[in-house]
Amino acid sequence: MTDDAPAADGSGGLSTTLAAEFSAAGDPRDASRRFRTGHSQQPVVYRRGTAAQTQTMPPAQEKPVAQPDQQPRKQRGGRNLPAAIGVGVGLGAVIVASLFVVKALFLVVVIAAVAVGVQELNSRLAETKGVHVPLVPLVAGAVAMPLLGYLVGGQWSAAALALTGLAVLVWRMSRPPENYLRDITAGIFTAFYVPFLASFVALMLAADDGSWRILLFLVVTICSDTGAYAVGYKFGRNKLAPTISPGKTREGLAGGIGLSMIAGALLMQYVIDDGRWWQGLILGGCAAVTATLGDLAESMIKRDMGIKDMGALLPGHGGIMDRLDSLLPTAPVVWLLLTAFVGG
Repeated sequence: MTDDAPAADGSGGLSTTLAAEFSAAGDPRDASRRFRTGHSQQPVVYRRGTAAQTQTMPPAQEKPVAQPDQQPRKQRGGRNLPAAIGVGVGLGAVIVASLFVVKALFLVVVIAAVAVGVQELNSRLAETKGVHVPLVPLVAGAVAMPLLGYLVGGQWSAAALALTGLAVLVWRMSRPPENYLRDITAGIFTAFYVPFLASFVALMLAADDGSWRILLFLVVTICSDTGAYAVGYKFGRNKLAPTISPGKTREGLAGGIGLSMIAGALLMQYVIDDGRWWQGLILGGCAAVTATLGDLAESMIKRDMGIKDMGALLPGHGGIMDRLDSLLPTAPVVWLLLTAFVGG
């Protein structure tokens, strides 16, 4: 009996067939390797006479897999860090130049920022909530409140706020009465939140050493944000307000308060007329708290709207309102403490 002929009882053919099948299947470890490498060795079975024989085709040539385009790395928080630094340096240069070259020019910068901030908030309210805030009286108030505060005093800014609120009530009457109360409430909130709080910056600017007061105000607020970020990133463990801003930690808040107090003490002692270092400690600590609360309040507003940024005007930062969130509530606190410590 040759190898090609089956046994009489059929056992030879069966054993030969089983052997061929096991040979085609190969070692189970080979199957695992084929699964990992993506190759599939397909057996081709043919018969010569009655014996099943198996021939294995060589693996197909592996085709290179196209790699996806490399995306630029995003920085922490999804920000474009180089763009953010560039915009920050540019804004700082504009602020310093306007403060110490022509002081009144800084007022123009404030009014422009406030007007844009009002427009951003109005647009987001309309897009996300369907709230139609009368824009014209609000922009007029955004110009009037800081300007009057700088020229004639805070009582005129308060009067401009009241008149802006009345104008919002009247202007909204041109539309149907549905949602009237909702729209005017949002309008009056906008008038208070953006231009009225910003008018305290104009009040600080109006003092004889107004440029240095504005510098103090800006530095302690920025130090609060910088200290909170640095300490929170390195040592943050305990969340400050996880449902509002998950990235903020108690350790970060402590770092922001500490750095702001140091900056306040130095600037109060050396650049503010009749200032004392201990006054700067108090001012810096209070400014850090209000800056954090302002940031949290803005986060609440954006979460309610379901957005990340108020705008896209400033690359790496978002919109104007995303930069004013901590400055606006800090302005009246710094103005009040400076007035109490060294006069208006």
